[in-house]
Amino acid sequence: MTNIRADILLELDKIEQEEQVRILYACESGSRAWGFPSKDSDYDVRFIYVRPVEWYLSIFNKRDVIERPISNLLDINGWDLRKALNLFRKSNPPLLEWLQSPIPYYTKYSVAKQIRSISPLTFSPKSCMYHYLNMAKGNYRDYLQGEQVKIKKYFYVLRPILACGWIETYHTMPPIEFGRLVEALIPEGSGLRMTIEQLLQRKKAGEELNYEPKLHPINDYLEERIAHFERTALALGIGAGAQDEQLDGLFRSALHEVWG
Repeated sequence: MTNIRADILLELDKIEQEEQVRILYACESGSRAWGFPSKDSDYDVRFIYVRPVEWYLSIFNKRDVIERPISNLLDINGWDLRKALNLFRKSNPPLLEWLQSPIPYYTKYSVAKQIRSISPLTFSPKSCMYHYLNMAKGNYRDYLQGEQVKIKKYFYVLRPILACGWIETYHTMPPIEFGRLVEALIPEGSGLRMTIEQLLQRKKAGEELNYEPKLHPINDYLEERIAHFERTALALGIGAGAQDEQLDGLFRSALHEVWG
């Protein structure tokens, strides 16, 4: 990880120089952060950046993302701070996940800490549950039908379904780590828990996990939970939302902190 981390920081430095931006925060966002990477999993690096003040003083809409082609297992892209804050006010789950990643790469400035401090205000149980529920339903439909299934895709349905369970139980943004979700929501010693843990051990050991007979305990659980959350999501609250003045102030303070 040490050499990979150095490579990631080098690429982020190159992006700063080539794009004339400052990166405010960068983290791991994919299966490595979730806790079930394969040996050949990409490093999904996501970042928030800010451009010089003059760039924002324009009558034209400009591109507000930076993307780099996947190379040497590095998948790196980021959002402009203004885009990130607009998504933050809508309780955007991917952004909220970035902010609580257990693998930060770059935290030089205070913006991420400031955003986290007001994230409970913007968290919307309803919109976040629908995000995870739709993710689970799509992956379940595409990969886990029939007697032979693409078995590694169980993780990509279990994680969002468990995230829905966390939202229903705790009314907060779910943790990004798969293990924490399992520990909190699947009874220890149950057949379902043992089936999940065995599958997780196989994935971490680097097994191929391609097409195999479906795992009925997991499929039964997923079908029941999907139906349950389709019924219960309607009754959830939408969240109070942060004040626009707060987000404007945060944006301006970030520009001042970075550029002086």
